[in-house]
Amino acid sequence: MKANPEVKQYHLQVKTELEALKDVLQWFENLVFPLVPQKMGWQCEVALVEAFTNAVRHAHQNLPKATPIDLEVKLLPNALEMRIWDRGQPFDLQAKLRKGEREASSMEKEGGRGLQFIKKLTDELQYLNLPNHRNCLVMRKKYL
Repeated sequence: MKANPEVKQYHLQVKTELEALKDVLQWFENLVFPLVPQKMGWQCEVALVEAFTNAVRHAHQNLPKATPIDLEVKLLPNALEMRIWDRGQPFDLQAKLRKGEREASSMEKEGGRGLQFIKKLTDELQYLNLPNHRNCLVMRKKYL
């Protein structure tokens, strides 16, 4: 299968540490903001930040800091796609989203809203459990 010449793909690998967010943001802003509408860029950036911090805080919470987190951005003909790969325990995305919706009315609960933000900021959200002990959160935002 031939790669679509209109698709631009970018990859970044960072360690499992919140300090790497600075590098993630710089990488993302430099490649996306010149190419997409500003509002869309900000929405995607917030979704990416939430997904990355979830990978660090939850998926990799018991793993060494040297454990890599891979990020990929694809500029497709009709959408921007972001993927984050982790090596944590898999989870049921739909169940987490349902639980988050039930708890959304409770302001006492701290945290746990990241997936809800991601869902609202993107047009498609998918979670893949891959056979090589990796998981991938796929987020797509259609061009405005």
